[in-house]
Formats: sequence, structure tokens, C-alpha cells
Amino acid sequence: MFENLSERLERSFKILKGEGKITEINVAETVKDIRKALLDADVSYKVAKEFCDKVKDKAMGQNVLTAVKPQQMMVKIVHDELAAFMGGGSQDINVKGNPGVVLVAGLNGSGKTTFSAKLALHVKSKKGMKVLLAACDTFRPAAIDQLKVLGESIDVPVYTEEGEKDPIRIAKNAVAKARAEGIPVVIVDTAGRLAVDQQLMDEISALHDALNPTETLFVVDAMTGQDAVETAKAFNDRLDFDGVVLTKMDGDTRGGAALSIKAVVGKPIKFVSSGEKLQTLDVFHPDRIADRILGMGDVVSLVEKAQEQFDEKQARELKKKLARDQFTLMDFYNQIQQVKKMGNIKDLAGMIPGVGKAIKDIDIDNDSFKSIEAIILSMTPAERENPDILNGSRRKRIADGSGTSLPEVNRLLKQFEGTRKMMKTVATGGLAQRMKGFRR
Repeated sequence: MFENLSERLERSFKILKGEGKITEINVAETVKDIRKALLDADVSYKVAKEFCDKVKDKAMGQNVLTAVKPQQMMVKIVHDELAAFMGGGSQDINVKGNPGVVLVAGLNGSGKTTFSAKLALHVKSKKGMKVLLAACDTFRPAAIDQLKVLGESIDVPVYTEEGEKDPIRIAKNAVAKARAEGIPVVIVDTAGRLAVDQQLMDEISALHDALNPTETLFVVDAMTGQDAVETAKAFNDRLDFDGVVLTKMDGDTRGGAALSIKAVVGKPIKFVSSGEKLQTLDVFHPDRIADRILGMGDVVSLVEKAQEQFDEKQARELKKKLARDQFTLMDFYNQIQQVKKMGNIKDLAGMIPGVGKAIKDIDIDNDSFKSIEAIILSMTPAERENPDILNGSRRKRIADGSGTSLPEVNRLLKQFEGTRKMMKTVATGGLAQRMKGFRR
């Protein structure tokens, strides 16, 4: 979502390219361009001005080392200020209690119900705690059924009361049930409401007072830009919530909400959500977002995602197979499934420094694997285990069965062979030996 802002900031820094030192003139010119970039990204004028004033003050107060170019120094200053404006560091949610209660509030259509299920999966898988989802959206007809389906998909129970219209009663009974059954966390999904609707705002305020939740999260659609910030202010005045969740981060948004909300509302962004898959919920790390905005990638998040999906025991077994040159097409297929679980392929590639810009205009999605998967699944178990037996007639049968072509089957087998050789080299330490020889 920060692609346009990243490009604009990159152009701003070029003003200092080739400059021997930082001066009041070239800093003022650069900062002016940065302010324009932020305004174009839907950051409010007040926030953009405050940000740029801090950047300018820091830049003019720097004694640039001879080893550091002015352009590099400005990138470092802007990076640090971006991270500070977005909250400095990540902040966890408070689920301690008997039970801990998380109240989820927000506008109509902001994605509260889907987020509630995503959060339940996060608490269950990352914190190892049992969760009860409470269906307290009694206004939207399909909300309760939606939460039931989502809860079932992640094996999390959903508390409902057929015919009951009072969300306070439902929520209190859900908390009592959790306490009686020893479930340590209750996540309360509520009805969407507009900040201008006094009756609904009174209701969410009363629900908040009745539950006294350990954590109150305000869910907002990031695509609404500056409106998201104004809405957050209105809700905070009534609920004094603990943190913000930005949803639909994969949409066509300019990033103004992420950059402005902490500065304007004074409450941290705790999670960002993208897509409908329940695994696509990330803790908000301001420093890592600043890295991405400035084209530095986000290797830490990429490694964390990989660690979440790749089983350590399976990794050890795979290494042994690679060392013995026993890596099969089924192993190849299983690795693709693990990578797909990590999230959108283009987003993952964008976490690698320098890659995001290079693939900006390239259409990459998880469907890119479909033909590969179809080809492998069209093989017999014996063919997957031993690709050497794939003669011409077998390859033709596989192409017909997978709905692909013979050249596509041949290309996959060639890619697989190259991958197997490379992975064997890495697994046996051959790559390190070659690098040593090269350095000599």
C-alpha cells in the first residue's frame, strides 16, 4: 500500500544526491518535497507539517560524518521519525483476566467479524490460549452465521443466543460461560455503527461499561484514509479504546491512516489485516513499516512468517533427504504449500530489500502455482518419487490430465532438477566450500 509514497520519498532524497554536505537550503528543498509526498499519501497537513519540522530540526543539527553522505543521513532521519510517528515499537494486547475480554468495535463494513476470527486464531496459535468468540452483532442478519462458520474453520467455539437482541446480556453470559469452563480469553464481536448515530454509540459505550474489557480495539478500514483518523477520534472520545486495527491493507490505499492515527489519536496501531484468509493478521511494527516505506524490505517479518509455517522436525528430515539426493516432486509440492501459507507471494517478495521496487508492476499471485500443482498431482506416486521414469508418453499423459501442455511439463521437470541440485549443494555445505575456494 505504500508503493506511491515510497517512490515519492525516493525522489525527495535525490535532491541531496551528489551534495557534499547538508545545508539549510538543500534540507529545506528536500523537506518541502517530503511534505508534498506525505500530503499525497493522505496524511493530514498538520501531521505532515509536524513530521517535516522534526525532520528538518534533526537534519540541521547533524554533524555529517565524512563516511556518510547527506542523502544517507536524511534517509536515516526520516526512517526514525516515521517509526516514531507510528508509535515507535509494537504493542501487545492485554488478555489477562478471569477471563480476559477483548471488545471489538468499529464502523459498518470495516471487517470486525473477520478480524475477530483472525484475532482468535492469533491468540490460540501464538499465545497458546483457548478462546471463546461471542456473537454480539444483533443488527446484521448474517453476522452470527458468519462468525459461526469462521469459528468452526479454526476450531474455536462461538457463543450465541438465538432470538436474544440485547448484546450486553449476550456478552455477559459469554463471559460467565468462559469463566465456568476455564476459557481464558473472550473476544466480543459487536455491531458496526456510525459515529454520528447517537443511539448506537450509546449502546457500544454501555456495552463497554458493562464488560469493563481488558482490551478494547477499534477496527477501521485503511482505505478510508483521513476519514479513518477522524472516525477513530470520535470513537476514542466515547470508548477510550486501547488500540487500533487497520483492515484491508491490501487495497488501493495511500497509507495516510497508518501514518496519522497514532499522532492524531494518541493510541497505537496494534494489528494490520489484509485479505480474507484468517492467517493474514500481522502485529504492527512501526520500525518495520518504516523499512518497507523506504525500500529497505522487511527481512525480520519474512523470517518470522517462515518460522511459523515450517516445522522444525520436517526441516531436519528434508535436509537429510537433500543430502542423500532423495528430494522428490512430492517434497517440492509440499514446500510450495508451506510457502503459500505464509501469505501473498508478491507481498512476501516485497519484504526482500530491493525486490519490492523491481516487481512493482509485475502481477504475481498465489494462482501462479496452480499449473505446477496440477502437473504434480496428475502424476502417479511412483512418478513423483522417481521423475527419471517420466518418458515421452508419460509426460503427454500428465499434460493432458493437468490441463497444461507438454512444454509446461518439461519446463517444470527442468526447474525441479535445477532446484534439487541447488538445494543439495546448500544442504551438504558445498556452497560454503565453493565460496571459500572463490575467496582464495
